[in-house]
Amino acid sequence: MADDFSQSLTPPVSPFAADSLYELTPTRPPCFCCSEVKDDPTGALSTEGYTARGSLKRLLLRLDPAPADYETDTVDIFGFPWVTETALVESTKLLFGLFRQTFFKLESLVQSSCHDFGQAGNLHYEAEDLRQQCVSFLQYVKVFLHRYLEPSGCLDASYSHPYEELEAQLPSALLEELFGIILLIGRLKDLPANVQSAFTIHNQGKIFPPSWHLLHLHLDIHWSVLEILHLLGHKMQGQVVYAHQFVNLTGENLTDISLFDEHLCNLLCDLTGLAIGKFSKVRPTEALSSHHYLCTCTKELWVLLMYLLEYRNKVLRTQSFWGYMNSLLRPLVSGKPAAEQFTGLPTHCKDPLGFTWWLVTHLAMLGQYSRNGTIQNEKHLGDNWTFVEELLKLTCNPKVTEEQVRMHVHCCLSLCLLWEPSTSAVSTLWDYYSKNLSASFTVPWLGMSGLGTLCKTPLALLEQARSCCSPPPLRSPGYTQLYRSANSFHIFLRVLALCLAQDRAGGVPQRQIKGRIYSKFSPKKMQELSEGGLMNFLLLFLVVARQVELEDVASRACELLGCLPSNCPPAHRSLVCLLIITLHMGLDVGAQATWLASSFNDTAKEFYNKTTEVSRRLALWGPLGSYLEGVAEVFETSTNISLSEEKLLNEGFDWLLPACRQSELNSALSFLQIVLSEPTLAWPPSTTSVVKERHLAVAAALWTHFFPFLHSLRLSQTPPAQLADAAAGFTLLAFDLPNSAPQDLQPNPVQSIMQCFGWDDMIHPLLVTRYLPHLLQNSELVSSLSGDSSAAVSSSTQSLSVRAWFRCVLQQHLHKNPDGTDSRTGRAVEEQLCELTRLVLRLPEVDSLLQRANLHPTATRLEPTSALEMFVKAVGSVYSGLQLLSERSAMVTRALEYIGDILKHIKPSLVSKNQDGMQLAYWAVGCIVKHWSPLLVTAKAQQLLFRIVDGLLLPHNLTQQDKALRDSLPLYLQGLSVASSVSQSQGAYLKQQLRSVTQRYLDHFLPASPSMGIIANHPVLLAACEASPTIRGAALRKTILEVLRDSFLQFKGHAPPPRLASVLMFLLELLRRNSDSDPTLLTLPLPSLLRCVMLVNEPHVRRTSTDPLFYINASFIHSGYNRLCHPTGLRSFVEENEGVYDRHVYSVLETVAVLDPAVVQALVPILSLSLRNTEHKRGLGKNIALRSAYTKLLCLLGESGQAEITSLEGD
Repeated sequence: MADDFSQSLTPPVSPFAADSLYELTPTRPPCFCCSEVKDDPTGALSTEGYTARGSLKRLLLRLDPAPADYETDTVDIFGFPWVTETALVESTKLLFGLFRQTFFKLESLVQSSCHDFGQAGNLHYEAEDLRQQCVSFLQYVKVFLHRYLEPSGCLDASYSHPYEELEAQLPSALLEELFGIILLIGRLKDLPANVQSAFTIHNQGKIFPPSWHLLHLHLDIHWSVLEILHLLGHKMQGQVVYAHQFVNLTGENLTDISLFDEHLCNLLCDLTGLAIGKFSKVRPTEALSSHHYLCTCTKELWVLLMYLLEYRNKVLRTQSFWGYMNSLLRPLVSGKPAAEQFTGLPTHCKDPLGFTWWLVTHLAMLGQYSRNGTIQNEKHLGDNWTFVEELLKLTCNPKVTEEQVRMHVHCCLSLCLLWEPSTSAVSTLWDYYSKNLSASFTVPWLGMSGLGTLCKTPLALLEQARSCCSPPPLRSPGYTQLYRSANSFHIFLRVLALCLAQDRAGGVPQRQIKGRIYSKFSPKKMQELSEGGLMNFLLLFLVVARQVELEDVASRACELLGCLPSNCPPAHRSLVCLLIITLHMGLDVGAQATWLASSFNDTAKEFYNKTTEVSRRLALWGPLGSYLEGVAEVFETSTNISLSEEKLLNEGFDWLLPACRQSELNSALSFLQIVLSEPTLAWPPSTTSVVKERHLAVAAALWTHFFPFLHSLRLSQTPPAQLADAAAGFTLLAFDLPNSAPQDLQPNPVQSIMQCFGWDDMIHPLLVTRYLPHLLQNSELVSSLSGDSSAAVSSSTQSLSVRAWFRCVLQQHLHKNPDGTDSRTGRAVEEQLCELTRLVLRLPEVDSLLQRANLHPTATRLEPTSALEMFVKAVGSVYSGLQLLSERSAMVTRALEYIGDILKHIKPSLVSKNQDGMQLAYWAVGCIVKHWSPLLVTAKAQQLLFRIVDGLLLPHNLTQQDKALRDSLPLYLQGLSVASSVSQSQGAYLKQQLRSVTQRYLDHFLPASPSMGIIANHPVLLAACEASPTIRGAALRKTILEVLRDSFLQFKGHAPPPRLASVLMFLLELLRRNSDSDPTLLTLPLPSLLRCVMLVNEPHVRRTSTDPLFYINASFIHSGYNRLCHPTGLRSFVEENEGVYDRHVYSVLETVAVLDPAVVQALVPILSLSLRNTEHKRGLGKNIALRSAYTKLLCLLGESGQAEITSLEGD
């Protein structure tokens, strides 16, 4: 090494550089780096790379490669200082020798570090330093060439200074050294496997193996050699640089131009070879989402090559980038040997044609990168249509499968988006597809997704045509997945749309394409098309129609479709699509509509014919259903019904609707609903007379061909759900256009239709609960009905709506399954009923009642039964507050309108034996009886009350109603008690009925043996219980006590009444749960209780008899009444039993005396007189046994008793 330095004119260490050696350290030069770059196809290139650092831009603009660096006198290269301006001239071989040594060190580091994981960090920093030394040296060479190389030095041979001679030899020497470096590093394809594997190392943080640094150094050297050769050629101003020493030694020419071309071709060949290796792992579905480069550094290298070659093509007239690539790829797709300059390409490629499409497309995408390394929506790279059209001809070979064609056409679409579309390319593709229009275009291994999008409705076809005319952004997920979602023909349509869109003015290319499309169709061709082929034909014409003259395309399509049978579904869909497009253009559709309607009418007649076989009917439903879908979409998309749309609603529906089965009828009614729900059906105020006539024509067609059929279905017990929707649509149509309704619905068509479908008691609740909400939520309709000039009409409409709701609430459980579970119909009624309930409560009349009764719904969604109870309470409360007789009479009338024939409404529930239905029925009527009792006793309503009592409370058989009656009986008893007390004309009868009901259900629900659990929940007891006594409650309890006394506590001789213990327990609970203080009420059961104590011998029953006595006595004590009222009951007991049960009477009075001696003291005179009368009648003198019993009683009465004993002893 010392000898090498001694021969240098530039000493390694200059005595003048000692002070400034480390004053200014050059910045790190640009290099390939992918350590911090995400693998994003649209992301910017590395910030450390040649594009982002401006190296490429400065190269193309002929600027200094590093304007801020190498400004000092010396520069540090490979650890030694050198004179900046002369080092490369004086020490060319030495510097390049040091470069080779450093490169060898890095290679040695790779070989020695294969298994040394413990030194990963140290190896990384050492390898990074070696790579930076090499890159910095190459950067210095570029800067030196730009700043200090003068071509004149090598032209003028008269200079004799040694440095000038060396300077003149520099280009040739540099060329030889570069050639040596190329030979040293070899080609990318020849790199060892452990080095090439570094391409797969992505985002591993800051630590990389030496192989990663070596691989990227190879990329840096390959690019820098091209950059240096380009700079050398530029500085030599067009002079050819020869490697003289190489020529002298080998006899072969080596110039800067030949070395550039050779190295470039090898590099392109190696990069393509790497792409071939990656393509072998790419599935067709991933073709546009899987890029061709192994890491972002090779991606940047492709971009650098593109810009450099395009620049040289423009300035130096050399071959363009696409020229090089075409020369490389053409032999590959043709199967011929590669060109001489492109050697080393892999011999095996799984699909050369597919690979070429894939590579050309991704290279075209890279053409969107700017010189700064960012994606821009500009074309920086010229198109390559000439070569692509060659590929298209190979693609259109019949031997190429759909799997391949789909990917190729997808790539072609990408190229159309990147470049200007090519008319020639579209023509080539159309020639292929015109011959294969009926093909399935399926990829078997894709399954259903490989079929593309199957559109069965006109709107779906239009949407697909629209998507073909508006492809998604190039790199979006929707675009890259087109291979799965669309077949090759659909992708071709996108190519066609782009080509037609670039010449919307109707230029020559557009006319040429349209003419070529028309020329491929004839009547024979149309007859040969399969259904899929017809769909493809339709899509083709829809795309063309959207992009060029609509009328011309529509006319041509109609001519061609006229060659098909009239009942062909694709033909219907085709014409409907054209109808919709024509409507969007604001053109009349009368001609197309007439042809469609005639075809539909003929098909519907055959469908209706009873002799038509089932299989034929199924086949006919295809075109019929297609017609329904198409016409629905016409009305949905029409902005103003004034372009002959009424011709689509014709007499064919008179044949179709009656012949439909359930599923077909659902489709037909859904269609009708769509037509009726269109807001354009009603005209705006400023509509012209012509438009009004068209609207009336559409409405007349609907009334004529649809409404009679709906009317015939209204009484069905299994109405289709859409029937209500369609009926509501007609109601709103009558509201918007009343004059359009038939004569039999006039003069109030809205009320007439509501009577047919909502208010009639024969209509199924499923229909009512779905029909009425459509109307009641229409505020304008409700306001119109409420504000009708006729008060009777207004009241009737709201009352009838309430009555319909009332009936639906009562019948909501009729639709359950036999086992009590909810059926689908039941769930539908339940959901619809909740919405109907909400809307009924918002009716002005109902809301007014609730406000006057001070009742307001607390929940946002009130349950129907809770709302019904609240409404009944409101009506009763409002009635009770009325004072004027006329107002009360009107309220009775309205209330009866609200509930209608309620017993008829609940009869189905009672007949069906449905427990939930019976429970609800009894409860609802019970609420009415309780809350409307003053109203029901009026002359208008009392017959309803009598029917309720006779039908529900006093029927012949109670087997099924036990549960329902038990829960609701308190409501009836409370209501009947009030009714009997307020009725002026039927009070006595109602009281008798109340006693009958009380007696019947006291007996019916009374257990055979005393059971507190059963008696505590006895419905009669629950009806009588009050937290605080009221007059109405006391009246009911009086009736109950009278019934107990007369029917349940009467002894037959000595025999006690049946179930006496249960009756006494019931009486005890009745007294205990109420705080009555009325002596008349408390005295009622007293004699019977005393008789029980007197005659019953069973200790348990006797004890049960005394408990009520205790409560009665306690009530008297706390009541504050004169106790003389209490002995009245005792006196009657004594008078009834004297002379028969004297000793038993004294025994009973002993029990009373223990409770309250004063009460018995008042009876002493009567008892003494009774004793003497008894003895007198016997005529046997004193009755010692009787006097003894009486004396025992007197002993309990204190002083007054002792006085009476003394009196008796004196007898």
